[in-house]
Amino acid sequence: MTDTYSVFREIADSWVLLAMFLFFLAVVAWVFRPGSRKIHQDTADIPFRHEDKPAGDGDTPGAHLKEARQ
Repeated sequence: MTDTYSVFREIADSWVLLAMFLFFLAVVAWVFRPGSRKIHQDTADIPFRHEDKPAGDGDTPGAHLKEARQ
Protein backbone atom coordinates (compact mmCIF):
# COMPACT_ATOMS: atom_id res chain seq x y z
CA MET A 1 0.00 0.00 0.00
CA THR A 2 1.42 3.39 -0.98
CA ASP A 3 1.26 6.41 1.25
CA THR A 4 -0.65 9.58 0.37
CA TYR A 5 2.48 11.59 -0.35
CA SER A 6 3.62 9.19 -3.06
CA VAL A 7 0.22 9.22 -4.76
CA PHE A 8 0.04 13.01 -4.80
CA ARG A 9 3.65 13.20 -5.96
CA GLU A 10 2.92 10.95 -8.94
CA ILE A 11 -0.14 13.02 -9.86
CA ALA A 12 1.82 16.26 -9.59
CA ASP A 13 4.70 14.89 -11.65
CA SER A 14 2.45 13.87 -14.53
CA TRP A 15 -1.04 15.38 -14.77
CA VAL A 16 -0.43 18.69 -13.04
CA LEU A 17 2.69 19.24 -15.13
CA LEU A 18 0.65 18.56 -18.25
CA ALA A 19 -2.11 20.92 -17.09
CA MET A 20 0.41 23.70 -16.37
CA PHE A 21 2.00 23.24 -19.79
CA LEU A 22 -1.40 23.44 -21.50
CA PHE A 23 -2.20 26.58 -19.50
CA PHE A 24 1.12 28.10 -20.63
CA LEU A 25 0.32 27.32 -24.26
CA ALA A 26 -3.14 28.88 -23.88
CA VAL A 27 -1.64 32.09 -22.43
CA VAL A 28 0.90 32.31 -25.26
CA ALA A 29 -1.86 31.77 -27.83
CA TRP A 30 -3.99 34.47 -26.14
CA VAL A 31 -1.15 37.00 -26.18
CA PHE A 32 -0.23 36.41 -29.81
CA ARG A 33 -3.80 36.12 -31.12
CA PRO A 34 -4.68 38.18 -34.20
CA GLY A 35 -6.01 41.61 -33.34
CA SER A 36 -4.27 42.01 -29.99
CA ARG A 37 -1.41 44.11 -31.35
CA LYS A 38 -3.31 47.40 -30.86
CA ILE A 39 -4.12 46.55 -27.23
CA HIS A 40 -0.50 45.66 -26.45
CA GLN A 41 0.82 48.75 -28.23
CA ASP A 42 -1.59 51.00 -26.32
CA THR A 43 -0.51 49.44 -23.01
CA ALA A 44 3.17 49.81 -23.91
CA ASP A 45 2.69 53.54 -24.64
CA ILE A 46 1.14 54.39 -21.25
CA PRO A 47 4.37 55.88 -19.75
CA PHE A 48 4.77 58.23 -22.74
CA ARG A 49 1.21 59.58 -23.09
CA HIS A 50 1.72 62.83 -21.19
CA GLU A 51 5.39 63.42 -21.82
CA ASP A 52 4.99 67.12 -22.76
CA LYS A 53 2.33 68.20 -20.26
CA PRO A 54 0.54 66.74 -17.25
CA ALA A 55 -2.68 64.87 -17.76
CA GLY A 56 -5.81 67.00 -17.75
CA ASP A 57 -9.10 66.25 -16.01
CA GLY A 58 -10.47 64.55 -19.13
CA ASP A 59 -7.45 62.26 -19.36
CA THR A 60 -8.02 60.48 -16.08
CA PRO A 61 -9.15 56.85 -16.21
CA GLY A 62 -12.92 56.59 -16.09
CA ALA A 63 -13.53 60.26 -16.98
CA HIS A 64 -15.64 59.27 -19.96
CA LEU A 65 -17.81 57.17 -17.65
CA LYS A 66 -18.51 60.16 -15.39
CA GLU A 67 -19.53 62.24 -18.40
CA ALA A 68 -21.87 59.51 -19.61
CA ARG A 69 -23.71 59.43 -16.26
CA GLN A 70 -24.39 63.19 -16.24
